[in-house]
Amino acid sequence: MPPGLDGSSSVASQRVADTLRKQILLGDLRPGARIMQEDVAEAFGSSRLPVREALRILESEGLVVLKANSGAWVSKMDLAECQATYKLRERVEPLALSESIPNLTSDDFHRLDEIQREIESNSDVDRFLSLDRELHLITYSGCSIEQLLSMVRRFWNTTQHYRRAYAHLIDPTGRELINFEHRLIIEAIKRGDPVDAERFLAGHIRRTRLALSRHPELFAD
Repeated sequence: MPPGLDGSSSVASQRVADTLRKQILLGDLRPGARIMQEDVAEAFGSSRLPVREALRILESEGLVVLKANSGAWVSKMDLAECQATYKLRERVEPLALSESIPNLTSDDFHRLDEIQREIESNSDVDRFLSLDRELHLITYSGCSIEQLLSMVRRFWNTTQHYRRAYAHLIDPTGRELINFEHRLIIEAIKRGDPVDAERFLAGHIRRTRLALSRHPELFAD
């Protein structure tokens, strides 16, 4: 338990963190938005202590930036930072997938198929983003290297807003391509082929990076 937090404060800080995390990932709190501790504390009927701890949790997840004697802001990227993160994802996530594949189960395969079918029948952007995140994180869930998984989750958190903005621009042909790539990855996982799975995933991430580079307006203030 973090210093200065008793059990009830720890529960309260997690409740605040869960709510703020959801607001950030859903786009209700946008990149660069200031988070006023006193306003959050008032909304939750709590002191500032659990709010401060919640913000530290979110900072560790890449969702919030804390500045000494200044405050807390939702994390924000420019195009160059996003491109760098995607280049890291192209290297890190295939490794996480390769480490994960031997430990995935038939239940995981079944859930991946369920998610992909729903993605293909869905037209709502926020629902797509939620399903897409769940699908990929399941494919990494068998990885036993926690540092690697933590890095992957942080990358997904910090790029969430820009994926959402880009998802609104994807046309039907683009959606078909995403579905095709998902199916290639899932089938490679099912047959226990980490080489193909890594290759398909790296291409999937790279294609999104290149597409984002053609839309610098998504990173404007």
